[in-house]
Amino acid sequence: MEKLVQKKKTGGLLDTLKTVFWAVLIALFVRTFAFEPFNIPSGSMIPTLLVGDYLFVSKFSYGYSKHSMPFSLPIIPGRVFESEPERGDVVVFKLPSDTTQDYIKRVIGLPGDTVQVKEGRLYINNKLIERERIEDYILTDGGGRSAAVPQYIETLPNGRVHRILEMFGDQGPSDNTEAFTVPEGHYFMMGDNRDNSADSRAFPSRFRFVPIENLVGRAEFLFYSKDSSQPIYDLGSIRYDRLFQGVN
Repeated sequence: MEKLVQKKKTGGLLDTLKTVFWAVLIALFVRTFAFEPFNIPSGSMIPTLLVGDYLFVSKFSYGYSKHSMPFSLPIIPGRVFESEPERGDVVVFKLPSDTTQDYIKRVIGLPGDTVQVKEGRLYINNKLIERERIEDYILTDGGGRSAAVPQYIETLPNGRVHRILEMFGDQGPSDNTEAFTVPEGHYFMMGDNRDNSADSRAFPSRFRFVPIENLVGRAEFLFYSKDSSQPIYDLGSIRYDRLFQGVN
């Protein structure tokens, strides 16, 4: 009888280990080839994405490269099942100068485009991009201080619309740039919080253009959102109105 009990205990442990193994394997497969969760640590994409937002990124949107793999393991040569992003997509990518870092920005310039910012206004291929002033955005910092920030709806050449902020009006540090021509196989990225975003405009030491090989995936929808300045146990700081929203 004692041996029978020992066998049952051993069999139960083995079954548990098998279950855990298959659960981890399935989760790893989904994370690698379907959807991967990301959280937003900075305010560069406000008002579209807030600090404390958690979202799913579709890994299959643009195909797969080594950066689709955990730790960017060089298993996939080049990029397979490749599909090009559309202008206006919000994408997660590996920082070209340090591929251990993930960035999230909006695709503004496609291969062959010329992109320039003059007096705060965006030009693509020498054409002024339409924007419309709407109500101010109330921006609250980590200390709880609030300020009204100019907010616009910007319409890209393909008809995609999104909101942007201009914290310093049209005279911010990146509101006047040279004209950049996007190389083949690369993309020009910008944050929606235009005066508080390290992106393709004025930070060449970080990155200028992002090669398609560095794209991780397209931001799809939020599954959780919480004021990161509040304790994790504070349920009142959960932004219920943002849960399960799509990312535009």
